[in-house]
Amino acid sequence: MPQLNPNPWLFIMIISWLTLSMIIQPKILTFVSTNPPSSKIHTTPSTTPWTWPWT
Repeated sequence: MPQLNPNPWLFIMIISWLTLSMIIQPKILTFVSTNPPSSKIHTTPSTTPWTWPWT
């Protein structure tokens, strides 16, 4: 069965992986902007407990 022969497919997989990781990935990562850390102080909202009519 030719599908089980790793000789051509292993080389193609390694070349594809190297192309992706060395050439394409850095170009894509330049377009992705991460959210900068916020300098706002995180405050928790004050909540009041719900009064259930049946308790």
